[in-house]
Amino acid sequence: MSAVIATNERARYDYEILDTVEAGLVLTGQEAKSAKTGGMKLKGAHVVFHGGEAFLLNSHISKYPKAGKLEEYDAERSRKLLLRKPELARLRGKTEEEGLTIVPIRAYLKRGRVKVEIAVARGKKQYEKREAIKKRDAERQMRSLLKRGRNG
Repeated sequence: MSAVIATNERARYDYEILDTVEAGLVLTGQEAKSAKTGGMKLKGAHVVFHGGEAFLLNSHISKYPKAGKLEEYDAERSRKLLLRKPELARLRGKTEEEGLTIVPIRAYLKRGRVKVEIAVARGKKQYEKREAIKKRDAERQMRSLLKRGRNG
């Protein structure tokens, strides 16, 4: 079982998720410890490609409180994603050709390592977001009515 350490709640609201991929994350020692103790945030993060590699930008990992003061710490630095070459090529091709973007959905622990679930996504228009809210509210209301009917 993998323990979720961070989620990007806005991703499913702002984007239509088309495909997901698991990627490893290159972290320093204090970043790994901080992420494992819940100091990671994915809100506003996205993936970019530089020189045949993928990087996670705008993710925030707080400074580990017990770490020494040896260096300047940048909580918002870009972090390299570990992907296989075929996955990397496929993701890069989708973003270039189809005008899609790649966003992180959640970060979790798998066998003691920090992994990130990234998704190929298409941005939703404002009216699509409103429709999603209406649909969610209608489903919630139906569940409530059904629950009341059973207990009634």
